[in-house]
Amino acid sequence: MLLSTILLQAAGAAVWGKAAGAIGAGIAAIAAAWGIGKIGASAMEATARQPESAGNIRTTMIIIGALVEGACLFAILACLLAVVM
Repeated sequence: MLLSTILLQAAGAAVWGKAAGAIGAGIAAIAAAWGIGKIGASAMEATARQPESAGNIRTTMIIIGALVEGACLFAILACLLAVVM
């Protein structure tokens, strides 16, 4: 009786762990999309204020966007590892 209880508890925890990993990956993707949208909106406002510095603003926007995507990638990989293991 005790072994079956332990196995059922482990199976239930594994299901919740997989669901939490999948939800976490979705949240990470949504947060990255929101962050990149904010970066783009801010870059457009900055370019509208000072059109002569559009090249510098664009370069900075691309670098920050890449950093946000990198952080999102790490978060999604961590969540997917939680789903697999």
